[in-house]
Amino acid sequence: MTRIITRPDFDGVVCAVLLKEVLGETTPVVWSQPNVMQRGAVPLRAKDVVANLPLAGDVALWFDHHVSNATDRSFKGLYRIAPSAARLIYEYFHDTLKSRFEELVRQADKIDDAQLSIDEILYPERYPYVLLSMSISTRKKSDEAYCDHLVHLLRTRSIEQLLVDPTVRQRCDETVTVNKAYENELLQYTTLHGHVSITDFRALSPVPDGNRFLVYSLFPEANVNVKLYHEGAYTVIKLGHSILNRTCQVNVGKLLSRYGGGGHRGAGACRFEREHADAPIAEILATLTRNQA
Repeated sequence: MTRIITRPDFDGVVCAVLLKEVLGETTPVVWSQPNVMQRGAVPLRAKDVVANLPLAGDVALWFDHHVSNATDRSFKGLYRIAPSAARLIYEYFHDTLKSRFEELVRQADKIDDAQLSIDEILYPERYPYVLLSMSISTRKKSDEAYCDHLVHLLRTRSIEQLLVDPTVRQRCDETVTVNKAYENELLQYTTLHGHVSITDFRALSPVPDGNRFLVYSLFPEANVNVKLYHEGAYTVIKLGHSILNRTCQVNVGKLLSRYGGGGHRGAGACRFEREHADAPIAEILATLTRNQA
């Protein structure tokens, strides 16, 4: 049986929408994270279609756009640095998909590539697709059912119809509330070190979550943000170029790939066993402080 394996974020949801349109509505979706794929924890099958994740085995098709996921392995599909993985699927299957999902893919490009205005950052509730993307929490296992729900709705309804769905409406309302609390948490736990802002949530459980772009408006002097938090036995580090102060020269995806993580040029993540995290985190911070590619 063919399966779609993708990431539970907005780009991954749009990938699943497009692939279901091509492969059939009943094609199941397996939601996974990059580090899970890298560990080989998802047994891959020859008929699987993988999108927005590293290529970790022989599959039917693979689509990805992360700089750290470049591979010498032979594959069918499409790999290229692009605003979104959804864009590559849309190009590959354009004869089938035609222009029906053009706006949805454009929004995936914009959101995944962080091409947002200050108004979209501060008031996502005014921008339906931006708010919808923020209603997906990539760290919660329970979000898989919500992602499945969004895939179904995005294939069959307009964005206006989707936003009045009770489940989506509740999620979006909760997102607006969470974002307001998250602003206070960012201000309390973020420090500025030259042009690097460091948000250290390692002392907190549960880990605060919210608008991932908000920190850039709160600390405009910074050109890159470092977020630290614990996840079980691991310490997670997430890096993001400021989308309002675009002077960071460090390729985040390539930097983190040295430590077993990865991502885009402007954003990525990595994790370390807690007892061994201090040294690599210090090295990463030193690289960001030097601001050298």
